Amino acid sequence: MNTPIYVIDAFTNEPFRGNPAAVCILSEPVNEEWMQQVAAEMNLSETAFIQQVSDGYSLRWFTPATEVDLCGHATLATAHALWEQGYLGEGEQARFHTRSGLLTALKRGDWIEMSFPLDEPAPFLDDDNELLQALGIQTPLYIGKGVADIIVEVETEEQVRTLAPNFAALERIRLEGCW
Repeated sequence: MNTPIYVIDAFTNEPFRGNPAAVCILSEPVNEEWMQQVAAEMNLSETAFIQQVSDGYSLRWFTPATEVDLCGHATLATAHALWEQGYLGEGEQARFHTRSGLLTALKRGDWIEMSFPLDEPAPFLDDDNELLQALGIQTPLYIGKGVADIIVEVETEEQVRTLAPNFAALERIRLEGCW
């Protein structure tokens, strides 16, 4: 199988800047094990795999270790690849069928506009302060939980820049079902 793979730097127009993602355009179905091996070989934060379907493209994202439900920069890179390689024409909408639902993109001049599902966070109670302790935060302005993420708002940029999270503690919390 001859499968093109592109490495595209998202969020920039300069080579070797931005956020790189690999984009693999499939001409036929492949198994998850193969996709996982390709992602591990590419060794980027995400590798996108797309295959044309009747009303767009099936899109999946893999890190070197696992499949993920949603990846913005790899979706942007995928849309860019489709227009640059002539899979989509000017004015055509990119339609991606994913585990997170339908995502769309539209090219407007040099820009690509993307539409993602809204994940409105609801207030989250950290009753035992386990999350805040692991993050090293004492007084958050807000803690909210979305479908797959928790957002913690702090007062200043400096607080964000000086965070020293305990990643082992965060992983334990995640494994114990906090999110």
